[in-house]
Amino acid sequence: MYLRLAQIQKSIEQNDQALENYQKVLELNPSLVLAAQEYGELLLESGNLDEADSLFSSLGEKYPDNAGFIYRTGLAKEKKKDSSAMDYFFKTVGLDSTHQAALYKTAKYELTHRKPHNAIQLSSTGLRSRPNNASLLSILGQSYLATLQFEEATKPFERLLELGEGSEFILERLASAYRRSGQTDKAIETYNKMLELDNMNGMVHTNLGALYLKKDDTRKAQEHFMMALFIKNQPADAEYVNLGLAYKRKEDFRSAYISFQKALEENPENERAMIELALAADAHFKDKNAVLELYQDFVKKYAENGRKDMLSVAEYRISELKKEIHLAK
Repeated sequence: MYLRLAQIQKSIEQNDQALENYQKVLELNPSLVLAAQEYGELLLESGNLDEADSLFSSLGEKYPDNAGFIYRTGLAKEKKKDSSAMDYFFKTVGLDSTHQAALYKTAKYELTHRKPHNAIQLSSTGLRSRPNNASLLSILGQSYLATLQFEEATKPFERLLELGEGSEFILERLASAYRRSGQTDKAIETYNKMLELDNMNGMVHTNLGALYLKKDDTRKAQEHFMMALFIKNQPADAEYVNLGLAYKRKEDFRSAYISFQKALEENPENERAMIELALAADAHFKDKNAVLELYQDFVKKYAENGRKDMLSVAEYRISELKKEIHLAK
């Protein structure tokens, strides 16, 4: 009678009364394991964490092969901020390699603790028995990204979209996987889906600008770089560099020069902006002495720790410009 009453009270969220009746049931018959499990779950749900921890720890000792009791002990400890919780989740997986909740917790733990290969193994194990587990698909995709397996990363994220899990988080990672695996058109399509959710996402506009520039569509590249600049309320040197590169591709060196100047105003330490400023000036200005000075300033600033390819370009042009200036005298 008490058990049925406790179950009814639990179903209508009369938790305090249900807990009292579960206690009566277990006092009368301590061997009712299912009643003890229900009682423990209600203790967890109600925030009675010490009692839940004690109950499930006791059940785990009596039934050491029961993965459910081990997992719930871990849950109680996790809610208590007890660092030993993960030991119980890993132990759960050892007892039951199909335990979806424990596989998710352990896979996520491995991913966040920079062991993505372990996370791939754990999430893949869970997906063999439940291939549409969205949580594990997400962990698998993120783990492939973390191990630079970009083409593999697209598969779980694509599956998530098929399952209707088209959040901004998923779209951003799928777009990144497409972009970094060279699937430019698919990356563009996915970033555009992100803009349907939030057209004021500066990062998306920046990435779209770079992708359109890669496809030699300088008009669309400029549109997205300009939109990113409009949105951004923090140093925007990267966007100005990208905009300058788009102008440079169109051989509009004057506009490119202005964009690189603005990039350096935003961030005087932007090495790429400084060398591109000199290159744009080299292509546009007739005053070779002024251009020479820009290259010399670059070499002076980055001689010790600059990019070798950029330094080589600057040093070569310094040498050539000196010859040209000398011959012009």
